[in-house]
Amino acid sequence: MQRRNILSVIVMHGVLIIVALIMIVPFVWMVLTSFKTVGESVQLDPFVFFPSEIRMEAFTRVFTTNNFLNLYKNTLLMIAFRILCAVITASMAGFAFGRLHFRGSDIAFSLVLIQMMIPPQIFIIPQYQMISRMGMTNTIFALVFPGLVTAFGTFLMRQAYKMLPKDLEEAAKLDGLNIGKTFLLILAPLTKSSLIALSVFTAVFAYKDLMWPMIVNPSKDALVLASALAKMKGQYVSNYPELMAASLIACVPMIILYFIFQKQFIEGIATSGGKL
Repeated sequence: MQRRNILSVIVMHGVLIIVALIMIVPFVWMVLTSFKTVGESVQLDPFVFFPSEIRMEAFTRVFTTNNFLNLYKNTLLMIAFRILCAVITASMAGFAFGRLHFRGSDIAFSLVLIQMMIPPQIFIIPQYQMISRMGMTNTIFALVFPGLVTAFGTFLMRQAYKMLPKDLEEAAKLDGLNIGKTFLLILAPLTKSSLIALSVFTAVFAYKDLMWPMIVNPSKDALVLASALAKMKGQYVSNYPELMAASLIACVPMIILYFIFQKQFIEGIATSGGKL
C-alpha cells in the first residue's frame, strides 16, 4: 500500500508538472519574442527559440507609438468602477438570496443562474443600443455599463452568506439591529475574503474583455489595453516583437494584482464555493 501511495503521488506530481509547463510555455515564448528581431520571430528553418541577443528596440517603439499612460488610465478606471459596482450590487443581492426568505426567491435566483448560462455576446446588441441612445459611446461609463450588475458575483456572494452561521442574525436581533444594520455591521464584514475574490475575478474579466470595448469605444483616446493590442496586429503582416512587448507591458497590472491578493483570492474561492 505504501508503494502504491508513493507511486500515485509521483504520477500526480508528474502530471501537474507537465500541465504547468504547458501553461507557462506561451508566457515564456511571449517574453523571449519581445527581445527578438522581426526576422527571428518568424524564422522557421532553423527555428529560433532564444534571441541571438537581448534587444530593447521593440519596447522603445511600443512606448513611442502608443500612449500607454492613457491606455492604463482607461483600463484601470474601467476595472475600478466595475469592481465597485460588482461589490455593491452582488453583496446586496447575495445577502438577499442567501439570508432572506421571501416569496419568489427561488425563481429569481434561477433567473440569475440562467443569465450565467447565456453567452454574454447575446447582450451586446441591446446594450450597445442603450449606450448609443444615451449618447455615451467613447466614455468610461460605456466600458462599465455591462458590469453594473453581475450574475456570477451574485452567485458567489450568495454562497458566502449561506456559509455564515444563523446565530449571528439571532444575536443581532437581540441587540435591536434591523436587517440593514445586520447586513452592514455584522454579516458583510465577515465576507471580506469573498469580496476580495469577487474583486479579483471582476478585474480579470474586465481586463481581458475585448469585444465590448472595441465596439463601444472605437476612438483612439478611449481605447483600453486589450483593444489597443488587437489593433496592433496587422491583417497580413504583424510585427511580433512589438506585439509581444506590448502584451508583456499590458500583463504587468494583473501580475501585480494577483501577487498582492493571492491569499485572499484562494481563501475566498475555498470558503464561498463549498455548497449551494
